[in-house]
Amino acid sequence: MEAIARIAAEAAEQAAATSTGDGLTALGAGLAYGLAAIGPSLGIGTLVGKAVESMARQPEAAGMVRTTMFLGIAFTEALALIGFVVFILLKFA
Repeated sequence: MEAIARIAAEAAEQAAATSTGDGLTALGAGLAYGLAAIGPSLGIGTLVGKAVESMARQPEAAGMVRTTMFLGIAFTEALALIGFVVFILLKFA
């Protein structure tokens, strides 16, 4: 237990000695991109799941459903790319 307390005390001293601005910027940028990726990932998962379900119910419409699914994936993925651009702006601006 003393070793853990000593390591924690050393980490606290190092954290106090360094600037927190860079760390908070990196944390904010990472958090922004992480949150921006949640929505598109849920959207794409739902989209593909429903498309597969639709193709299983009506195999004759599979071509049209597949085309529409890929368009939906592209538009949804654009949201993730916008989040990545915001991440880069927060990180390096």
